[in-house]
Amino acid sequence: MSLLNVSDLHASVITDDQTQPILKGLNLTVEAGEVHAIMGPNGSGKSTLANVVSGRPGYQVDNGAATLEGSPLLELEPYERAQLGVFLAFQYPVEIPGVSNMEFLKASIDSLARARGEEQPNTAQFMRQVRELASSLDLDPAFLKRGVNEGFSGGEKKRNEIMQLLLLDPKLAVLDETDSGLDIDALKVVAEGVNRYRSASNGVVLITHYQRLLDYIVPDFVHVLSNGQIIESGDKSLALELEAKGYAWLT
Repeated sequence: MSLLNVSDLHASVITDDQTQPILKGLNLTVEAGEVHAIMGPNGSGKSTLANVVSGRPGYQVDNGAATLEGSPLLELEPYERAQLGVFLAFQYPVEIPGVSNMEFLKASIDSLARARGEEQPNTAQFMRQVRELASSLDLDPAFLKRGVNEGFSGGEKKRNEIMQLLLLDPKLAVLDETDSGLDIDALKVVAEGVNRYRSASNGVVLITHYQRLLDYIVPDFVHVLSNGQIIESGDKSLALELEAKGYAWLT
């Protein structure tokens, strides 16, 4: 059974009570242990794919299906998908003033534990674990006392998302342009975090515009998304070809 299976997915974005079709029959299968990079021109549907799989509001599924280990996803609320093991790293992480990072992380872990019938972690041990994890990602542990992403730089927000990924340890990580706005040092830290998460029991869908990220997170497959469909697939060499030629030769 595949980890993620997306079949003939048609979806639209909802704006001002109108819908605009974006995904037009997309198919994607991710097996456990695999990293799939999704590339493509602006407006091709990359972020829409991430948002529809994770259940972000503002989108309408017109046809098709998506399952995680055989469990249907598209009728579930976002929190129910998270409980099943879906994680979305946002292209533009939002700030949550008044809720500290530590409070947010503890509430997330406790919610998952309750949903899965597991024991909630000891608070002192949990706080120690989170501080160590923050330090390993070059995040000042003092940030854990601040509002979620409040006043963080772009790179700090992205490293904060990777800290959430490593702590929550989902089955499927959907990373929407995690490399956006990062300098080379921050890019390496983020890539190291993703590689630390990567295992034979989980999967990654990595959305990116740039081949440079794939120097540090080597994908098993690279897909080109255009006009709402995957039009070409290959290995890492496809990303190098796209870097050299652009997308015009395919689209």
